[in-house]
Amino acid sequence: MLCVLTFMENLGDELENVAEFFALTPNLRISMHLIRGHLEGRLVTMTSLIGASRAPYATANRRIKDMQKEGLIDQRPRTATGKSFSLHPSVTLLDQWTQLTNRVHRLATAQFEGAVSAETSDYYFGGSYLNAKSIPPMKVLAEPLKLAGGLRVLVHGDPTFMVMDNLKRQFEQTVGTQIHQRAFSIDRLREETMRNAARKSSSYDIIAVDLPWVGGFAEQDILMPLDEIMDISRIDPGDFHTAGWQAAHWGGRAYGIPAQTTPELLFYRKDLFAQAGLEPPATTQELLAAAKALHDPQRGLYGIAWNAARGTALGHTVLMTMADFGQPILDLKPIAGGFETESLAKRAYRVTIDTPAGLQVAEFLKELLNYSPPGIHSMSWYERIRPYAAGKVAMAFGYTLLAPYFELDEGSPAKDQTGYLPHPAGPDGAPIAPIGGYVLGIPANLPKDRVPAAVEALLVFTSPPAQKLFVQNGSRTNPRYSVGADPDVQRLSPIFEAVDAMSARDELQYWPRPPIPEIDEIIQICGEEFHDMLRGVISPQDALRRAQERAEATLARQ
Repeated sequence: MLCVLTFMENLGDELENVAEFFALTPNLRISMHLIRGHLEGRLVTMTSLIGASRAPYATANRRIKDMQKEGLIDQRPRTATGKSFSLHPSVTLLDQWTQLTNRVHRLATAQFEGAVSAETSDYYFGGSYLNAKSIPPMKVLAEPLKLAGGLRVLVHGDPTFMVMDNLKRQFEQTVGTQIHQRAFSIDRLREETMRNAARKSSSYDIIAVDLPWVGGFAEQDILMPLDEIMDISRIDPGDFHTAGWQAAHWGGRAYGIPAQTTPELLFYRKDLFAQAGLEPPATTQELLAAAKALHDPQRGLYGIAWNAARGTALGHTVLMTMADFGQPILDLKPIAGGFETESLAKRAYRVTIDTPAGLQVAEFLKELLNYSPPGIHSMSWYERIRPYAAGKVAMAFGYTLLAPYFELDEGSPAKDQTGYLPHPAGPDGAPIAPIGGYVLGIPANLPKDRVPAAVEALLVFTSPPAQKLFVQNGSRTNPRYSVGADPDVQRLSPIFEAVDAMSARDELQYWPRPPIPEIDEIIQICGEEFHDMLRGVISPQDALRRAQERAEATLARQ
């Protein structure tokens, strides 16, 4: 929108330089100034808008009033008296400009590139209809949030939340107050959240919560149940990927709104597979065969990268691989499409690690070592993606939030050559894409007078326009169907269409990491015992037995 807007402004200046008779109308100048201010997070006042119109004061003032009456300009008070106010484009004006931007871009492309592009051709065969349904930019709140000291947010230091920090000016413009964001690594985020929960009053209005923590935080009264502080229908639950929305619940109540739904997928190099005459793997045996065929250390190419670092990283791999083989880490009841998790709050579950399927998982992971890059025993979240982005491995398991490492890197051999698959299935499993990500919730110890404003901010941060803005600025996570279907979003990456298709096939699942209070300890235990096994210190049978015993002891302490 900014690109087209700049073109129109420059064109208007050129026309005006030829002859004043060709000057743009004040209404158009007013609209362009409003849109630019909104997109860049700049304050627009009556004085600045009159100046931007390039019309006499009385004429400009009258045109602005007319546009307000037509519902094209919103006015928001800046002071308690309301005498000072800011001006913003309404939803109607934003929607009109979104459509106009698409049309101007098509016309310019068709005219100045010398031929009608495929995208321009779509304009005549339904493309314009689809683009008319694009999600418009965020609309400013009618009333600025009244929060002493501004809005305080605690998040994880991942690419998506860092995009949110980079867009702070736009969000401050939208909510009408300063935003103070703190970001930590995942372990430090949990520590800070626990420290904050012990305080008499929360230091944060909104906190990011890793999906497996939801149950524990609900049990420990760290998060407010959303149904106590807001109308759940305002969230539009049906717009979220089903698994992501379900993962925000404990005991049938929602404790947060999905801000990231990022499934772990198998990234694979389509060009390398084509050269080797290989089909994308759908089973674990096909995965091993492909990894073996593409593994060529003498050429500096390795088969597959994955989380094998001791502790949390490998623990996640163990739980997800068990799910690939058709077994959850707990004795969950099988249901259509997976396993039942709604009754977890009753705490009637036991650990299922030392099983025949568990032994298959252990043997599979040991075989994966044969086709893995050097240093695999210390490889975790980012380390497995970096060699894939650098062209040193043919496949990698990775969350979609890490896709920017190669999708946005012009020098990466994996750019535009990556295919996205759910986890290949073991003998008794089905293809699944275990979801990770975060919900945004409100601390239970937040002072009551700050809760209403925190709710409004929560709705802004998780809204379709905000999620679309994250994607347009580099994020590759998305919790909403409407955003994944947005044509502007789909043009940016094939990952969104792929994930939506997996969701439609019921492959997005959160039961592989059930959000029970003990899940962090169980993940850590699996990551320690299986690491000793992968290093050859203990046998697979011993690793399973020891992990089972330690996990059972953890449940017994609760």
